[in-house]
Amino acid sequence: MSGPNSSVSEKMNVETDIITLTRYILSEQKSKAPQASGELSLLLNSLQFAFKFIAHNIRRAELINLIGINGSANSSGDVQKKLDVIGDEIFINAMKSSNNVKVLVSEEQEDLIVFEGGGRYAVCTDPIDGSSNIDAGVSVGTIFGIYRLKDDSQGSIKDVLRKGTEMVAAGYTMYGASAHLMLTVGGSVNGFTLDNQLGEFILTQPDLRIPDKRNIYSVNEGNSYYWPDNIKQYIDDLKKPQEEFGGKPYSARYIGSMVADIHRTILYGGIFSYPADKKSKNGKLRILYECFPMAMLIEKAGGAAVNDKGERILEITPKSIHDRSGIWLGSKGEVEKFLTYIK
Repeated sequence: MSGPNSSVSEKMNVETDIITLTRYILSEQKSKAPQASGELSLLLNSLQFAFKFIAHNIRRAELINLIGINGSANSSGDVQKKLDVIGDEIFINAMKSSNNVKVLVSEEQEDLIVFEGGGRYAVCTDPIDGSSNIDAGVSVGTIFGIYRLKDDSQGSIKDVLRKGTEMVAAGYTMYGASAHLMLTVGGSVNGFTLDNQLGEFILTQPDLRIPDKRNIYSVNEGNSYYWPDNIKQYIDDLKKPQEEFGGKPYSARYIGSMVADIHRTILYGGIFSYPADKKSKNGKLRILYECFPMAMLIEKAGGAAVNDKGERILEITPKSIHDRSGIWLGSKGEVEKFLTYIK
């Protein structure tokens, strides 16, 4: 961008033509859906307020005693952290006040929430994923997926018990020293970073593409005793010298926070998995608000996502809002290698 003062900003090394999330959303609507009502754009703006509010509370957590057990369990049986409860309340209020959301599914709520009004979207979310790591300062995040309500719907469970291929947008925000938002609205995957001074998400990683292959695997090997033999064999083989990687074996990288592990996988490549085992026959991760959004992001970035049977995750139709599944996702070439081990 040139102008009378452009040379001054260049000398001071200051970028003055930045793309904020709001600018990006409006630009996408204008260029790709000029006849759209703008409801999705307004919803995405409400989402970014929720992300900023949650990020603010996480930064202050230790100072205002928000770390620790709340004394109750959520719908999935997990012990709730204090920040889980606050994050859930922030999300519910943000979606309700947006006037564009009719149905909300949250990991922290046993049943779906149906708002009054004429909202035309359903949002599925894990408000603070990985909260068991909060006390240790490990990055946690918010995961979300968005469906457009069918034209004849007045808001019901049918609006979310649908294949992941029907989502219109998905993403996550990872909280740490800075908040990082990965978003797709059906096209490419774009990364935004929250500038705490400006209070704005800034586009920092446009059109992200995951490498086709990378010798990195991310899995909780502490559960390996309960794995089927074919999965044990697959992981054991990754630890052997790999000719395609110059004789180097795969490196193990596991954080234990899905958002953080997927964030690294999108940026560097490799494969992330959380297979079902003899204890959790259907897997641990919830389909609607963990598997689906992450699978959509990975696929839109050029990767692949399947369940333990090798079925495409986004083609699954959940039977209840808290259904679980095993999952394998990441670089397309790495997922294809895993598929050769499926019997």
